[in-house]
Amino acid sequence: MPIHPSAIISPKAQLDSSVEVGPNVIIEEHVKIGAGTRIWANAYLTGHTEIGLNNEIHMGAVIGHEPQDLKFDRTCRSYLKIGDRNVFREYCTVHRGTEPESATVIGNECYLMATAHVGHNCVIGNNVIICNCALVAGHVHVGDRAFISGGVVIHQFTHVGRLAMFSGNARVSMDVPPFTLAAERNEIHALNLVGLRRLKISREAIAELKSLYQLFYLSGSNGTQALKEASADGAYKTAEAREFIEFVKNSPNGICPPART
Repeated sequence: MPIHPSAIISPKAQLDSSVEVGPNVIIEEHVKIGAGTRIWANAYLTGHTEIGLNNEIHMGAVIGHEPQDLKFDRTCRSYLKIGDRNVFREYCTVHRGTEPESATVIGNECYLMATAHVGHNCVIGNNVIICNCALVAGHVHVGDRAFISGGVVIHQFTHVGRLAMFSGNARVSMDVPPFTLAAERNEIHALNLVGLRRLKISREAIAELKSLYQLFYLSGSNGTQALKEASADGAYKTAEAREFIEFVKNSPNGICPPART
């Protein structure tokens, strides 16, 4: 599909010749769009936004608009950087950074469903799924292959580990370790065993992750004790177990506690 005649595109915008633009799309002057990208009707692309290859931006999506931050200065330059092969469904919103020269970053092969929101200065990894009506606040970091279910609310500055999964309508303001399942309000309920097996994580790694889950969430040890035991030389050898331990060690907000049942 060529560029629809009703689209409004700044002559300063940089679009690859293969980009498809639907009816009533607005693309402003600082936007750059890579080859193979398709933009559906009524989408709005603005700000210093860089979009990679083969992305899909569906109807009514708002990409690169001003952050929802009262401190934002409209005279400053900030960015939104989007990788390749991402899908932005109907009416989702992704905002650019709020501080001067800062950026919101989305990796490759992510899928944002209808009305999902990604706030300013978020860093979203690769293969992340953000479902309908999920809200990811400013400065959130989300690891690769995380699955954020419908209606989830992630508080600003929260960190989410790789392959973490959220049940619908979960709310978190503490960090979610990799490979875990978050639910309710700041609760970890289980390991994401289905995700681990689908990703073909080794049996040895899954066994060590089960041991870490037992230590941190079922043993009754406090976090300091559990981390000291987990960090002992030779206690855990697989890369996935070490990833879990390093995430906990470097967590800026403290990790979510176990379920309260």
